[in-house]
Amino acid sequence: MTGTAAALFSSLASEARPFALIARDDAWVEVLAGEVVDVELLADIPLVDADGTTREVLALVPYRQVRERGFVCHDDGAPLRCLVVDRHERVPRAEALAALPTAPIPLGDPGFDLSDDQYADIVRTVIADEIGRGEGANFVIRRDFTASVSADERTAALTWFRALLEHERGAYWTFAVVTDGHVAVGASPEAHVSAQDGVVTMNPISGTFRHPAGGATAETLSTFLESTKETEELFMVVDEELKMMSAVCSDGGRITGPHLKEMSRLTHTEYMLRGVSRLDPRDILRETMFAPTVTGSPMQNACTVIARHEVSPRGYYSGVAALFTPNGATEGVTHDLDAPILIRTAYLQDGRLRVPVGATLVRHSDPDGEVGETHGKAAGVLGAIGAVPRDAAPLVAAAPDPDAPVAERRPLAEDPTIAELLVSRNARLAAFWLNPQGADAEGPFAGRTAVVVDAEDRFTTMLAHQLRHLGLDVAIVPWADADDARLDAADLVISGPGPGDPRDDDGPRIRRMRDVVGRRLESGRPLLAVCLSHQILADRLGIDLAPLGRPHQGLQLEVDLFGRPASIGFYNTFTARVAPGTRRVGAAEVAASASGDVYALRGPGFASVQGHLESILSRDGMTTLELLVAHALTPVRA
Repeated sequence: MTGTAAALFSSLASEARPFALIARDDAWVEVLAGEVVDVELLADIPLVDADGTTREVLALVPYRQVRERGFVCHDDGAPLRCLVVDRHERVPRAEALAALPTAPIPLGDPGFDLSDDQYADIVRTVIADEIGRGEGANFVIRRDFTASVSADERTAALTWFRALLEHERGAYWTFAVVTDGHVAVGASPEAHVSAQDGVVTMNPISGTFRHPAGGATAETLSTFLESTKETEELFMVVDEELKMMSAVCSDGGRITGPHLKEMSRLTHTEYMLRGVSRLDPRDILRETMFAPTVTGSPMQNACTVIARHEVSPRGYYSGVAALFTPNGATEGVTHDLDAPILIRTAYLQDGRLRVPVGATLVRHSDPDGEVGETHGKAAGVLGAIGAVPRDAAPLVAAAPDPDAPVAERRPLAEDPTIAELLVSRNARLAAFWLNPQGADAEGPFAGRTAVVVDAEDRFTTMLAHQLRHLGLDVAIVPWADADDARLDAADLVISGPGPGDPRDDDGPRIRRMRDVVGRRLESGRPLLAVCLSHQILADRLGIDLAPLGRPHQGLQLEVDLFGRPASIGFYNTFTARVAPGTRRVGAAEVAASASGDVYALRGPGFASVQGHLESILSRDGMTTLELLVAHALTPVRA
């Protein structure tokens, strides 16, 4: 693989050897070649040879790897495919554009596998039957654009890569991966996770603005940025990715942004999350499978919902392309990681093109609007490769002089109105996650132990991180492993949140959480109950439970908690409810809304809260958490 760019790409088209092309900046196209190894588990990715030599590896991680975390999926057997690199060259971007093929690739019988009406019906069902029943805050359901392709697969890959390189902008990676019997070509806007020099970065992107005819302007983008639905959608995925960051980073993770991700047909909003970790990058990848922006939250239940409503396996859609690069270390963490999400990607196999796209469904979703979002996302790839007409709209906002040349136009993010709207979003968020956190402080509860019982919502990782900042020695235990002896030994038990109906006695998870709350309450030992467990505690105290008229998924409320005003984030579909004006039920003091929805309870040795004090939406989360923990730990008078 030497010589001119033209000779290089000609050899890639004609030889049978696997290869990958990656453009990660405006200057270069990276060319990787090697041998393919398919493995079963992330831990099996061959980063080190038998003789101890570190290797560079590009891994295509399919969605089915969620099985490693015990999550369900339609298992299509898609391999965890590793390109073990033995040649890595760089070609100037301009030379690549000049040398790559340009002849259009004809498509036959193009169209979506699900009609617009069918997809809209799925959206309605998910909103009513999944979000409406408390199964989660948001879910991503996909549909596929498909067509037949008679052209040579390698030629198609090189042609489409060039088209994306020329016509799509704002991508994190533009790439083509060609292995035996399978081609993936895409322009992913979103870095899922990277790890370099001990710093882990995640990049949650959500909220999709489809550029109107004639191009985006500050005025049209402002309307999008002021949308409650789009704002809350982004906040929810940030919360979900902070759960992952808190699991892999010793400092929990800090958020910066928001920013705009401006592409040819779409503009997205995004945050950056950064934290410190010394984990093996394969372990980081496992703990962050997969992005909530393409699955939903909470993650485990999102996988179950996807399996219920998607009629076919996902293949590599919503997985990642993970590049493991040796960093020179001889021990410890020997590789850096760079892993974009596999979205905005075309797959070619056995003469069939498939472009999967999905929309994030939330309580505010409009079915027709979500249908339009899938069309807009597909068009970014399809327009670039010539499958649909390319949009000739301006790529950037106009300068004050509309006759100014394109070179003088500026990104929309630089418009003062847009910049102000973006910055204003952070006024709603918890300072704890916006500011550097540093090492855990010697908090007020130093020397005390706590066990957090996880009911299948990894908000528990964020909650545990905050509890450690308060000085507690914290362990997280899955509900199925929460044995009584371990809970009895803890100074404080935090019975955690989770999806589902708290009134459901049929499932083992809800039954076990009832046992945890009941046993702790009867013993008089300190207990803090959160969200689902708050509802279970309320039921135990004789307070009625009922579904909300409209789910509170990703909703920020200003509430009165025992005489203290607090801004708290809520993710609940059910509520404990008392008669308006009720302030006490038995030994429990009640904090409730004017209509009787119970926000918190406290009594001898226990406290509970309906909201998520660990959420970025809880501006007063840390203060409130400290007060509730202090109450629960206060010795009960005989």
